Amino acid sequence: MNADPHEIEKFSELAHHWWDPTSEFRPLHDINPLRLEWINARAPLHGKDVIDIGCGGGILSESMAKKGARVTGIDLSKKALKVADLHSLESGIEMRYKHISAEDMAALEPGKFDVVTCMEMLEHVPDPASIVRAASMLVKPGGHVFFSTLNRNPKAWLFAVIGAEYMLRMLPKGTHDYAKFITPAELSQFIRNAGLQVEGFKGLGYNPLTRMYSLNDDTDVNYMVACTRPL
Repeated sequence: MNADPHEIEKFSELAHHWWDPTSEFRPLHDINPLRLEWINARAPLHGKDVIDIGCGGGILSESMAKKGARVTGIDLSKKALKVADLHSLESGIEMRYKHISAEDMAALEPGKFDVVTCMEMLEHVPDPASIVRAASMLVKPGGHVFFSTLNRNPKAWLFAVIGAEYMLRMLPKGTHDYAKFITPAELSQFIRNAGLQVEGFKGLGYNPLTRMYSLNDDTDVNYMVACTRPL
């Protein structure tokens, strides 16, 4: 299985904090509106079948459902999925969550989804290219795929590891393994090899003084990429 047991356990231990916006998951809550609107602008979500790979506690999944999408969230952390399921019941939002890998889901439901999202996950798995291939299999021809991850360079190490984990303490120490960060060139190659077409990149910046995130064209640290599957 394309998963690191240590990574699954790490996020499982924090599962009960997923929906606490003041917890270790505050950055995800803060960036969610930005990435949601960026996705929705490129692939309007209303009425679409969407799958969120590595959905965790369902922060992005639920927000896409609120836009009118029929959302399936998949993850390999049972604890995170329990939290996601409970929160959707409390919110009254209809969701489908499954404890399954992206690769197995692609074998079960190929070409079913209009939109595939895989955010903040590729840097946590042993074989990110395999996840990209699975995403390509899951999306319909003409559909949209979105990824986000961390660039691998000295600036990313300084900001995402030293800054976020040790200086600002925005994230628990050990959240990220710098060696697993992925450059835009590497991710672009994975995307092309999977039969997808890159449509555009977007950077995500953080101002420590205002404690605000913003979208920009700087992909040096956090970045997102939009893709399509050709007809």
